[in-house]
Formats: sequence, C-alpha cells, structure tokens
Amino acid sequence: MRSLRVVREGEPSGYPKASLLLRAGARIVDVAIAWALYWSTGPAGVVMALLYTLFADGMLQGQSPGKKIFGVKVVFVPTRSGARHRDSVLRNAPFGLIVILSMMPELGARAFLAGLVVIGSIEALQCLRDPEGIRLGDSWAQTQVIDGKVQADQPQRIPAQEENRAGARLRDQI
Repeated sequence: MRSLRVVREGEPSGYPKASLLLRAGARIVDVAIAWALYWSTGPAGVVMALLYTLFADGMLQGQSPGKKIFGVKVVFVPTRSGARHRDSVLRNAPFGLIVILSMMPELGARAFLAGLVVIGSIEALQCLRDPEGIRLGDSWAQTQVIDGKVQADQPQRIPAQEENRAGARLRDQI
C-alpha cells in the first residue's frame, strides 16, 4: 500500500525537469487530436475538443496519446503515481478555458486567439522559469511532467554537479 506524503510549497519533487522539446511535441500532437475531434464531430466538436483537452493526461496512467508518443508522463507528486482524470482536469484547466473562449458567439475566433496568446504565454513562461518545469496548471493539480523512462514511484537523485553547487551555497551561508 502506498502512503501519501505531504507536499509543501517550494519543496522539490525529486524528479528532473522533462525536456521542453518533448513536452512541446506532445502538446502539438494533443492539440492536433483535439482539432481533429473538433472538425470531425460536427456540432458537438467544441465539446469533444474540450473534453479531450481536459481529460487527455489521465487516459493512459498519466500519458495522453501525445505524451505516450514523445515519452513523457504526468505524475501526481503526493502519491508518485500517474496522473488521474481529476489531476488531468485541474492541470489542463487553463487550456480548457481557451477552448471555452472559442464558444463565445460573436467573438469566437478572436477570443480563442487572444486566450491562446495570453494563457499560452503565461503557461510557457512559468514552465521555462521553474527549475522543475512546473506550470500554473501543474501547481493547481500538484503534478509534474517527467521523462517516461523515470519510474514514477522512484524519484531521481539530483546530479552530482548540482548537488555540489547546492552544498557550496550552503557552506557560503554558514
């Protein structure tokens, strides 16, 4: 039986930051799938695209089809297990909002593009700036995207050179 662990604000998860190129490739595949659902399901297309966008990361034990192809995985940090549907909805809520903006009767395409630029920029900047690659949606859901080769229940040790830098900073503070 797995035990839960308390996640404190600012506490590192123990997982290395996943490649941003792999994450971007996975997102592109998932957006293409959502777009295909949008165009192929007629009047229900927006709802199908929204549902896919929200639930995709909980489909295959923390991997959407795009993440599966590119070898990355979403982990729910407190239990160190693959993301569930609840976690997927929370972490993808900002992107779901972009799809919802496209439903606005008179502003549809403009609202979609404005949401894409604003929300996409915020999420991308947060992901780039965070040492673990955690974006706003990840902090809401307590998730992190990791390399799929890393076992979710076994966090990786920080590489020696980073550990040495951290030790040197500690010594300098004493």
